[in-house]
Amino acid sequence: MIDIKVPTVGESISEVTLLKWNKKDGEYVERDEVIAELESEKATFEVNAEQAGVLKLGSVNEGDTIKIGDLLASIDETAAKPATTPKAATASAPKTETTKSATTTTPVTAVSNDIKASPVASAIIADKKVDPKSVTPSGYQGKIMKDDVLAALSNPGKKAFAGAELYSRNVRTEKMSNLRKTISRRLVEAKNTTAMLTTFNEVDMGRIMEIRNKHKDKFKEMHGVGLGFMSFFAKACSVALAEWPSVNAYIDGDQLIYHDYADISIAVSTPRGLTVPVMRNVESMSMADIEKKVVELAGKARDSKLTTEELTGGTFTITNGGVFGSLMSTPIINIPQSAILGMHKIQDRPMVVNGQVVVRPMMYLALSYDHRIIDGRESVSFLVRVKELLENPEQLLIGKDPVKTLLEL
Repeated sequence: MIDIKVPTVGESISEVTLLKWNKKDGEYVERDEVIAELESEKATFEVNAEQAGVLKLGSVNEGDTIKIGDLLASIDETAAKPATTPKAATASAPKTETTKSATTTTPVTAVSNDIKASPVASAIIADKKVDPKSVTPSGYQGKIMKDDVLAALSNPGKKAFAGAELYSRNVRTEKMSNLRKTISRRLVEAKNTTAMLTTFNEVDMGRIMEIRNKHKDKFKEMHGVGLGFMSFFAKACSVALAEWPSVNAYIDGDQLIYHDYADISIAVSTPRGLTVPVMRNVESMSMADIEKKVVELAGKARDSKLTTEELTGGTFTITNGGVFGSLMSTPIINIPQSAILGMHKIQDRPMVVNGQVVVRPMMYLALSYDHRIIDGRESVSFLVRVKELLENPEQLLIGKDPVKTLLEL
């Protein structure tokens, strides 16, 4: 019998939470199969079977908090692997018949593929032209059932919360996850231990949008990844951080720690909470490298696959509230860093350009910074430099105005 214990996941972490059992008690598992998912205060991670055999789960339930080194499960490696019976032939026939029956009896509906609904519910939605968003789903994993649609039809303009009835007074309690506890603690710490201020500016996104529209297809073909806004912002910040090093520095006691590199954290919202994975040495990365890393880190964050190393050590943070529709906000510093840049929604606004009022795609930028280490001149100059680089993306190549460089000005 092999004991599987809760592994060490970091020097300062003494306990974790069992998020999910991936295998059942008494089930045969292969070597390296994932048997459980755990969550620490920094990240989630998987526990694998050390040997093939029959799994015996411990007394830990999903949601329980357990100590590092505690017994999680055991594996009887001497148990014989159960014989498998071929089910493909027998299972395929009824499945085909069911599919055929469904296609002949269920009318074609106008329900979008991303709306989960039963066949009968889909038919009623299409026939009565019901907005699926007005229906409160009661099925498994948010699936809309027949009774949900009928309830929406009988109460037009009224919509209960998910899982509740109309006029509900229900109150639910839920245990705070380790990740949410860490987010809460760090945000309060940032608010209480830094002299945080925010400076604002706005940037004309026209040139970047023109470049994206002109080159996005070729970029995708050449590099296998889409050309987004984050690569422009990350590159602009890396150039500005080199010019204003205090924005890229830490306070450690009575010491100032400067960094001759840009490790930029990107805030990623996940179902379990906000995570801030790090892109290392952005100043040395190409635009394609940045876009690939953003996709990689965002995917890992959504799938809870980020490692502790990927979540620590950033020197500056970029957060994009614009994806949720935010027009302006004051982002909070990601300690021990000293500054964070907030991107926002791009909105067409009338602007005066060369004496003429024209419509331009504008974005508000917000830089929150620790006034203990960053003075007003440095924070404002940094943000103005980022604005200049975004409005003149050709400067990202050499960090200077090409014409002024040509004229040696």
